Amino acid sequence: MKFSFYGENKSPEFTFNWMLGTNSASAPEGLQSYAVIFHDIENATARGPADTLHWSAFNIPGNAKGLPEGLAAGDLPDGTRNGPGIAAGRPNGTPSYFGPGAGPGPFHHYVFEFYALDTKLNLPANTTRDELLKAMEGHVVGKAAYVGRFHRMP
Repeated sequence: MKFSFYGENKSPEFTFNWMLGTNSASAPEGLQSYAVIFHDIENATARGPADTLHWSAFNIPGNAKGLPEGLAAGDLPDGTRNGPGIAAGRPNGTPSYFGPGAGPGPFHHYVFEFYALDTKLNLPANTTRDELLKAMEGHVVGKAAYVGRFHRMP
């Protein structure tokens, strides 16, 4: 609940670890940046096939060891840019993390997708998820996903 809309609504801490099978490995040569996309795969947006994008961030420096808990909103001093997500449409409009917020009912599965890129992305913060994915095309040198589920009791 701490990281949900109903709790403190702040992003969780993540540590980046490179693995080759079950063995620790070094980051690939040419790693320039990371991107993260966080979405609710059960919730359809605007009655269409797209799921709900809660948050994204890109241009996280390639030498980053992870993401701190409670990543600040907007553009950060290290070059990290909070990108598209549902918080960007909220009253202050600043792109930022927006935690799980499923209502009563079945579980919702939330996915954090982490991308390691051989480039920095020249995109504005108000880019769309499709534009973000298109810009990453041909530049992904690593990918990982973390899946969790959320269920708020009535």
